[in-house]
Amino acid sequence: MQITMGKTCVELVQGDITEMCTDAIVNAANSQLQHGGGVAGAIVRKGGQIIQEESNRIAPVPVGQAAITGAGNLKCRYVIHAVGPRMGEGDEDTKLRNATLNSLRLADEHGLRSIAFCAISTGIFGYPLDRCAEIMLKTVADYVQDSTGLKHIIFCLYDQNAYKVFEAALTKIKPQ
Repeated sequence: MQITMGKTCVELVQGDITEMCTDAIVNAANSQLQHGGGVAGAIVRKGGQIIQEESNRIAPVPVGQAAITGAGNLKCRYVIHAVGPRMGEGDEDTKLRNATLNSLRLADEHGLRSIAFCAISTGIFGYPLDRCAEIMLKTVADYVQDSTGLKHIIFCLYDQNAYKVFEAALTKIKPQ
């Protein structure tokens, strides 16, 4: 599913974020940028240890913030490490919104044209998928109303259930 918001194409795809050919992919990271499991682990396994080494030099990153590294052997140019909230730590919605927003800002600061997000914090951090979809998509919709160089924003969802949840949320934000 894809729609145009302002001058930006927002697209949902089901697949493996480590295979995306965008300028950057967004990693669901922890504050210490230790990429052991989940999406983060897959990114380092496929992209190489250089991603972890660069991350070690810039950690820690506060919850709600983002940092950028090279992409090693991945098809993209950069990895943006967004530190999302853990369920139960308080103010999770604001922290997820900020992690998304700061990822978008970093992409613009680096002159990037395309970015692929995963569903931040919905794995081991326990954030509800439906709330994640609503908050991340609304944040993107608000962001692209202002001046942005981003022409293509992809949400790369690992499975069919996540895709359907994001599809329902995107339809509410901007009906087809």
